[in-house]
Amino acid sequence: MTKLKVSVVIPAYNEQDAIAAVVKGLPPGLANEIIVVDNGSTDATALRAEEAGARVVKEARRGYGAACYKGLLAAGEANVIVFLDGDNSDDPAELPCLLAPIKDGQADFVVGSRLSGSLEPAAMPSHARLGNWLVAGLMRSAYKVKITDIGSFRAIRKDILLSLGMEQMTFGWPVEMLVKAARQGARIVEVPVSYRKRIGISKVSGTVKGTILTAYYMFWIPLRYAVRRQR
Repeated sequence: MTKLKVSVVIPAYNEQDAIAAVVKGLPPGLANEIIVVDNGSTDATALRAEEAGARVVKEARRGYGAACYKGLLAAGEANVIVFLDGDNSDDPAELPCLLAPIKDGQADFVVGSRLSGSLEPAAMPSHARLGNWLVAGLMRSAYKVKITDIGSFRAIRKDILLSLGMEQMTFGWPVEMLVKAARQGARIVEVPVSYRKRIGISKVSGTVKGTILTAYYMFWIPLRYAVRRQR
């Protein structure tokens, strides 16, 4: 592919204690821009992100997918979009690992695997670890995608992401992206990444509602498209 023009998109909701470390932790010179999508925060997330050097865009519609989609649309001249969480659980210093397979022409979509990388103790609850492992197994079986985790730290060619017609604006965004990219024949590669205990309380695995909804979407979406394919 041509020279990479990278936009890093960081969806964030009430991450004032972590967001500056995430933005500043990105290696200099790799990203053309850093976009923090403030998803209706009631704290100083937007201010801290701007002070750290990010461009902040607002998305009033609550939902992880809605924030990611807003960042995609705001990405300007980028030809590669990188997503990572704003809670400091992903290590932004590992951005080169995510970009390398795309830069070398070996992949269109790179997913960071926490389960095959370095997982800090207590960083991922056991139920979340099991759920990711099971859904990754479903993806391998139904779509022949060699992954071990449904990680949120990922890089994808912008043209491919725009072509997927993303619909899931909440918890289902990460797995929908994988399913639709696989169905389209995108070259999907996994790389090991580190995963740390997040700063603050998780909006997903840290609540009963978040855990249930995430599990529902993670299993329902791959199964739904697999059934459609067989018809």
